[in-house]
Amino acid sequence: MIRTATFVLFVFFHTILLGQTPIDIAENTLKVSPSGEETFFYGLREGDQLIFNFEEINGKTLKELDIKLLPTKSIFMDYKTHKIENKTLNIAETGIYQFRFANANIISGRICKFKIQRIPGDENAKKFNTTVYERTIYDTTYTYEQEKYIVKSDTIISEILNQTAKVHSSLNMSGNKTTTSFTLPQNTVAWSYYIGVDQEGQKSFEDATKELIAKTPTNILKLVNGNPLTALALGITPYLSLIQRGEDVDYALVEEIYVNSFTFGRPNNRAFKSGKIINEFSKMNAREGSNNLAFCFSNDNAITPVSVMVKVIAVQANTVYATRQVKKMTITGKQEKYLKN
Repeated sequence: MIRTATFVLFVFFHTILLGQTPIDIAENTLKVSPSGEETFFYGLREGDQLIFNFEEINGKTLKELDIKLLPTKSIFMDYKTHKIENKTLNIAETGIYQFRFANANIISGRICKFKIQRIPGDENAKKFNTTVYERTIYDTTYTYEQEKYIVKSDTIISEILNQTAKVHSSLNMSGNKTTTSFTLPQNTVAWSYYIGVDQEGQKSFEDATKELIAKTPTNILKLVNGNPLTALALGITPYLSLIQRGEDVDYALVEEIYVNSFTFGRPNNRAFKSGKIINEFSKMNAREGSNNLAFCFSNDNAITPVSVMVKVIAVQANTVYATRQVKKMTITGKQEKYLKN
């Protein structure tokens, strides 16, 4: 009896010295939602023994419970279980282990308790850190794409319209309306126009030209070629001004396809610009749709006809493109689990 007792004590103390006392890793209560699952991650060391206990508190079954070494190596799996007692598993590889609890019931959740312990394989393994950490790993990839780029870009300034139209009086047998059509070039990025009635309107433009030449620096004057309308289109001070006295005319700027509405006296709601003027000027931006436009004029003076001077300047950007291969860098980040041992 003494020899037997001595042996039992020897085994007990030897077990303690070899680190056979279980070390608690986790003890948790969780709710697995209907048709849901919960996962936990812990590190284990080669040579460890894993002791696992599980219970569904209300005695209901859990569809699936599995333990695997990441990424895919399963070491234990059980189905439709409500209780597992002291399940002991030998750990053959150091790594991160996933504990997954899956509930197939679509109506009610599962309240589960679990406890995870490890028995270290040797004395050194006692200090093994079972905590699993996360970090972001960045991956850089390169691809080649076709890129369109500008080889050259030329700015062209063109005089589109420069004419004088006679608009008869309202009692004239030929009618008191006239139209002047014009077409903007392709690639027009901006344009401007000037309308002047009789000598007053023409003189106002001539006065603006003189002032532009007198007050504009030489390099800019050369750019606009001494033309107030070019200056207006390019956003440079044109020295144009509206006059208050003189014969007037009604005008509307429309797409050419709507000229008939004006000619036959129907209300024209499609005019870009309109009004009763002695002179008028404006800068216009690039537009979508047809570049075929028209100025429509109407004279409400019963006796006196008027002469209407119309000028249009267009600014074109003729751009030449080519393609080339461009190296594109893409950086993507992903979460990675790791151990600090």
